[in-house]
Amino acid sequence: MPVGVTSAVSGQSDDMKDSFRSLQFTMLLAVFLVYLVMASQFESLLHPFVILLTIPLALTGSVWAMFLTGTTVNVVAYIGLIMLAGIVVNQSIVLIDAVNQLREKGMAKHDAIVEAGRLRLRPIVITKLTTILGLLPMAIGLGEGAEIRKPMAITVIGGVAIASFFTLLVIPVVYSLLDRKRFRAARTAGPELAA
Repeated sequence: MPVGVTSAVSGQSDDMKDSFRSLQFTMLLAVFLVYLVMASQFESLLHPFVILLTIPLALTGSVWAMFLTGTTVNVVAYIGLIMLAGIVVNQSIVLIDAVNQLREKGMAKHDAIVEAGRLRLRPIVITKLTTILGLLPMAIGLGEGAEIRKPMAITVIGGVAIASFFTLLVIPVVYSLLDRKRFRAARTAGPELAA
């Protein structure tokens, strides 16, 4: 290019870059707000961190699904990722809450993790199947304007499918390694008599 002449990306590409920047901020804000709500609910800073580990697992599933279907990353797919941050933490919340309830009743940590996994397997599978089956028509591309919404559905389906599988494997292991919270043993006997 001649001296004094410069080039700059503008138009639709520039708008897309601005959109991605604002969506990245929205994604971080969503994860932060989910963390704050869970920290107040569990009264712990560690348990929400363990639950949020589901999000990177879900992102892996989304990337695989987009790669396998040849879907490009666009604004609609990014909105699907933001939705995914709220959807996939629910199954971990259900699992960790069940573990904590069992431990409050006096069960050992390992036994509580195994029992919670057994008790919560069916609800986790059912809720995730309904999510996947509900988004399947959108992912296939049925209806008018479906090509616009299709990347969002593919992103969410891939993330939910992989996160559901890994939640029952990775989250209990991380919980057992990181959790140091002490629970009072449940009283099985009646009140003690004063001497």
